[in-house]
Amino acid sequence: MTHRISALISALGVLTAVVLLVASVRDHLSGASVLWPVAGAVLFLSASYTLVRDVRRLRAGPTD
Repeated sequence: MTHRISALISALGVLTAVVLLVASVRDHLSGASVLWPVAGAVLFLSASYTLVRDVRRLRAGPTD
C-alpha cells in the first residue's frame, strides 16, 4: 500500500514540476534569467526519475 501512495505522490510531483517548468519558460520569455528554466528542467527530470523508480517498484510486486 505504501508503494501505491509513493507512486501517487510522485505523479503529483511530476505534475507540479511541469507547471513550474512552463511558468519558468514563460517568465524567461518575458525577460527573466535563463536559470529559471534550467532549474525547472532539473526539477522536472528529478521528479520524473522518482516517478519511474516508484512505478518500477510498484510493478515488481511485494518483496516479502
